[in-house]
Order: sequence, then C-alpha cells, then structure tokens
Amino acid sequence: MKKILSYTITIAASVVLFSSCKKYLDINENPNAAAEPPINGLLANTTFGTATNIFRASNLTSYYTQYLASPNASSAADVYDQIDESVAWAAFYNIMTDLYDMKKFATQKNLNAYIGVSDILMSLHLNTLTNIWGDVPYSESFLGVQNLVPKFDNQQSLYDTCIDLLDKGITALQQPDADGEINAESDFIHGGSAAAWIKTAHALKARMLNQLSKISTYSASSVLAELGSAYTDNSDDAQVTVYQTDVNPSPWGSVAIANAGLDLDGWLSSYFVDATNSAIYGVFDPRLPLITQKNKDGIYIGTPNGKGRVGTGTTHDECYLDVDKWYSTPTSPLQIVTYAETKFIEAEAQFRAGDKTDAYTAYIDGIKAHMQKLGVPDTAIQRYTTDPIVAVGSTNITLALIMKEKYVACFLSPVTWDDMRRMDYAYQNFLLPVNALLNTFIRRVNYPNNELSANGKNAPSVALTDHLWWDQ
Repeated sequence: MKKILSYTITIAASVVLFSSCKKYLDINENPNAAAEPPINGLLANTTFGTATNIFRASNLTSYYTQYLASPNASSAADVYDQIDESVAWAAFYNIMTDLYDMKKFATQKNLNAYIGVSDILMSLHLNTLTNIWGDVPYSESFLGVQNLVPKFDNQQSLYDTCIDLLDKGITALQQPDADGEINAESDFIHGGSAAAWIKTAHALKARMLNQLSKISTYSASSVLAELGSAYTDNSDDAQVTVYQTDVNPSPWGSVAIANAGLDLDGWLSSYFVDATNSAIYGVFDPRLPLITQKNKDGIYIGTPNGKGRVGTGTTHDECYLDVDKWYSTPTSPLQIVTYAETKFIEAEAQFRAGDKTDAYTAYIDGIKAHMQKLGVPDTAIQRYTTDPIVAVGSTNITLALIMKEKYVACFLSPVTWDDMRRMDYAYQNFLLPVNALLNTFIRRVNYPNNELSANGKNAPSVALTDHLWWDQ
C-alpha cells in the first residue's frame, strides 16, 4: 500500500509542479536568455509536499501514540522494533532542499513573502525531524557535491534555529512589499495570504515554545504571547485541501481506499477507540462516528497495538479509517496546525501559569472548535461539553483532562507524540503494546538505512529509549 501511496502522491506533485512551471518552458522564448527561477513551481511543490511529509511523520508516530494499530501481530511500529524510515527521511530532505532553493531565488529577486514562507516551512520540517530523530544534518546540508557527508547538528541548537527561522519568516512577511506577492494558485496552504502565513508562524512558535514544558526555561507567558498573534477560528488552519477523488486522493484517503481493497492499513488502536467510546473516560464522544464505522456487530472496537487483528481482516471485526469519514475521504484536508490545537496549547499554558479559569475556557473552546470543524451537530456539542465528566469547571480542571481532549482533537497529528513524551505517557490506561520489545515507552526513532549507508560515520549512536533534549 505504501508504495502505491508514494507513487500516487509523487505523480500528483509532479503534475502540480509542471503546471506551475510551464510558463518557463515556452518554446517561443529566447533559448539564450537567462532562465527565470521557477519560484512558483517551488512554492507549489513545497506547500503540497509539506502536507505529504506531515502525513509521513504521522503515519509513523500514530502507532506510538496508539491512534493506529497494525492488523498484524508484533508489527515493528507497534512493538518498538527497529524500523527503516528511509522514504520519509529522503522526502523531508527533498522538500527542505526545495525550500533552500526557493529562499535563494527569492533573496536574489527581493521577494520577501517567498523568503518568509520558505523560512516558516523549513522550521516546521526541521522541528519535526529533530523531534523524531534528535540530531540531524542541517548546517552543512543542501550543498550538493560540495559536501555529501554533512555533520549532524545538535538537536538543541537546531531547536534554536527553528525559532530563529520563524522570527525571520514573520519579519519578512511583514514587509510592505510582501502583501499580495505570493502566487495564490501555487500556495496550497494559505492561498497567497501573507497575513495567514504570519498567523501560522506564531502558532508554530507557540507549539515549539510549549514543547519545552519539562525544561527550566519554559515560559507560559511567552507561549501565550505568540498565541495572541496566531489563529482566531477554524478558518485560519494551515492545511492542504486540493485533493481530488480520481486524480490524487488525500493521503489518509489513500490509506482508507487501500484498506477497502484489502491492503490492510489504517486500523484504529483499541486505545483511541476506548478513549472515545466511553470505555476509559465514561462519556461517549460524538466525533467517533465521524472518524470510523461500527464493526459488524454494531459496536466500536479497536485493535490492541502489537496483538493484531481478530480473524482474517476481511470480516470487519474491528474499526479502521473509512473512505466516507472526515479524516479519510479522498478529498479530506491534510491538517498541519489548527486553531483547535492552539486552544489546547493555550489551556495548557494557562494551567501551568496558574490561571485555571482561562485554562478551562480554552479547554472547552478547543473541544467546540474541533467538533465544529468535523461537523458535529450543535446539540451533540452541547451535550458533550456539559456532561459532568467533561464540564468539570475551572476549579477541577486538570492537565490530564486538557491533554486527553487535545489527544482527540489532534487525531493523526505527529505533535501528539511530542505531547506524550512531555507527559511521560501518563494518559489514563495507556499501556505498553502487546509483545513490546522495550520495557519502557519509546522516545525516539533509529536513523534510516539510507542515511547510515551514505553518512554513517557522522551519525550518532542512539537507542530507542534515549530521551531527546527537551524530554528529560
């Protein structure tokens, strides 16, 4: 299935890139004239490819956060075995190379908006990479044959680089000539809006600052300050929505399509299902029917991570991503960062700052925002957000409740693995997978074979139980 998915997305991106760059291929142009840098083609490829890379990251981390479970017993991702994520690693660096080139061309032509977008997306890619692998090549990368074996930069210094890139991106997009500069048709995330990109940069910065909750330098006030310039409603979300049923279905839609064709994937973990069907928390979540269908017996039941499926996998004994549900239709959006996520970041920061009143308000607002985006009926939203198990009031709000609701609202997002490590996996009833190869929860991923083969002498020696610098 993954080979088919990779091929489909690559073809779709190539079509987009070609259509964006075709004006540079006009046969009537003077062949001796200097070629115009295909900057709008790079913008199209990088904004589309960013969503694909977030999918690639979440298609790995969703097994660690037990959103998904393999239908096969003792599958590597389920049981914390060594895995080879060479395809994802290469895809990240391919897009990062295009971002590097886009910034170079934009700098040559004084295109501030393109500089800003490239910095923001580079920060997002780099932060995602370091949160999965730790130290990664960056400062000596993108030089081609000048350096084929770049050093691995320290993960903490790379975090600082990510923050700096976001600040520089915001500054570039605030320049007067940045407004109206971005080609709307080539920007698959924000349709050419510099203001929207600035909001996303602030949302990402708030996410990254909140990532330091276990570090002594954590500042709730700094997190809240960034949120003040970030999203105000669901319409601000950074996402890609250009997927089409017959040409290039959405990544999770492709997973559901493959599963329907018995190339089994996208099966829901029993933990996620139990967290939303009332088994763990005692309240039924109206979002669950919008995410999956009941099984053949008319109930919601997931697959325990590491245990594998019941029966053949063709009799619908368990729940999985379906082609007609919100996250996994052929045209479903691929979300990068959302308003709902920022409300839960706010709730956590307010809680850590000691303001339970504002923390509780943001917590309820986050639930409502996510439910509204998924299309939950108003009556169901009201019923859920006034249920005593959910509506505990500001006096009784806890960080555990905030993170539980964020877990549901960030379904299939790689940011949840960051959250789980920050919380030391202390989610109610969250257990090690069946047949786990480690005696504790996984903290990082081993380096992929393609990088070890080409640049192994620079790769650090790591273990899957090693904590990243912010996860101490």
